[in-house]
Amino acid sequence: MRVLDWLLDSDPAIRWQAMRDLAGAPIEAVAAERAKVSAQGWGARLLALQGEDGQWDGGACFPARDSGEPGQPWTSTLPVLQLLYDFGVDSRCERVRRAVAGVRDGCRWEHAGQPFFDGEVEPCINGRTVTLGVYFGLEMDAVVKRLVGEQLEDGGWNCEAERGSVRSSFDTTINVLEGLLAHERATGGTAESIAARRRGEEYLLERRLLRRKSTGAVVNPAWLEFSFPVRWHYDGLRALEYFRAVGGDPDSRMNEALELLHSKQTPGGTWLLENTHPGSVPFVLEDGDGRPSRWNTLRALRVLDWATGARD
Repeated sequence: MRVLDWLLDSDPAIRWQAMRDLAGAPIEAVAAERAKVSAQGWGARLLALQGEDGQWDGGACFPARDSGEPGQPWTSTLPVLQLLYDFGVDSRCERVRRAVAGVRDGCRWEHAGQPFFDGEVEPCINGRTVTLGVYFGLEMDAVVKRLVGEQLEDGGWNCEAERGSVRSSFDTTINVLEGLLAHERATGGTAESIAARRRGEEYLLERRLLRRKSTGAVVNPAWLEFSFPVRWHYDGLRALEYFRAVGGDPDSRMNEALELLHSKQTPGGTWLLENTHPGSVPFVLEDGDGRPSRWNTLRALRVLDWATGARD
């Protein structure tokens, strides 16, 4: 079976994106397939799990009750909304609009009871909240302003800054950059937010997306493996996806990460699932680490199409 056929033989959340990004399907057919995400398959299952209190599993970042499984639980409101975003659920759908209204009105952060879309104090959380708020049609200017003011001298961000850290974190920085880019695309951004985003990009590029600036060593070997869902974690594919979203020609400082991505393709043309982040989940999306991954294959092919096309 061709890789494209394998991707199309899947849940609507994957199928509509493969139709749009890889198969060049007509706009009307893509839209019709996307509309299924909230009504069928994984997207519908997630929406059905929302509680009467407007939350998933009784909490914003963490569920009301810990399952006791190893790792961080991924069943609460933030990771579920991230999945719906990854699935590309149509934010204009009435079922989705009701779900988001439930979060807006009923979900509060564990930190100090802040309303969900007001954000809380950690930039890694607030970056993701901006991405979600923008996607679901909410005004996120105040959270963006806070993030811009929290940028560190080296150009990135770190959730540990409130405890004295002056060195940025790749994990935090990628979450903030995604939020700033989403806000800029939706609103035009501000001069300050655009400048902050570009400084943050340079932070990653100076380190070739993977390495310490000081020694040139790979910061974390786990970043050489590709997970899905990414949650709050950084890795080389997530960084490349971000720069694909920015557009334009790939910077030469991305070459190592692009070569890594090429090297991960199997003889059958797929990419594997690697380094799944442990913790309880609403339900399993794929067959586990070491097995072909539709999500990673879709994501990798999109990046390589961009990188190749931009250079042609």
